[in-house]
Amino acid sequence: MTPAKRLLDLIVALALVLVLALPFALLLLILLVVEGRPLFYVAERMRAPNEPFQLWKLRTMRAAARNEGVSGGDKANRITRTGRFLRRTRLDEIPQLWNVLRGDMSFVGPRPPLRRYVEDYRDLYARVLRSRPGITGLASLHFHRHEEWLLAQCRTAEETDRTYRERCIPRKAKLDLIYQQRRTLCLDLALMYQTVARVMVLRNRQPFAKERRA
Repeated sequence: MTPAKRLLDLIVALALVLVLALPFALLLLILLVVEGRPLFYVAERMRAPNEPFQLWKLRTMRAAARNEGVSGGDKANRITRTGRFLRRTRLDEIPQLWNVLRGDMSFVGPRPPLRRYVEDYRDLYARVLRSRPGITGLASLHFHRHEEWLLAQCRTAEETDRTYRERCIPRKAKLDLIYQQRRTLCLDLALMYQTVARVMVLRNRQPFAKERRA
């Protein structure tokens, strides 16, 4: 990560923390009343092939004894109604501002992968993770909805894992590597703007619609 990209991340993250502090506190209070504890979902992700970190999100699913792998149709019945709203609006990702401030993530980059996939596709992720993982990115904008659809068709954890490996990882990595080759601060700002614009459009078109996000 270049110093300029890191500076942009810090400026935007600190500005958002100041703007969102009170609304986020109110959101936590509402979630505490409606969903109860825990409020946060904390899980290991990889920022580099040998560097794990703890990713923070708002909890959107009911707890389960085993919660491994990406989310597909096999986990759909665990997503709460408020969880669907949080996912659709991406409010569940507000806690990742902490990850950005810590330097675990950037605003723009590949989505941080699970350890199992990094270990199984070492050469590929050695290239992809030359970019700091991000909250949004080229793959998030141009493949995420199709990824949701693909994984929503899966009915078992094994099918979800196989589909993700065969049909999602290669296509996401291709887009992540295109971003890596072309990244500039202007491109980062454009992708951040597109992300906000898309969230606003989806929120207006699908109020409380059933969400199928991985």
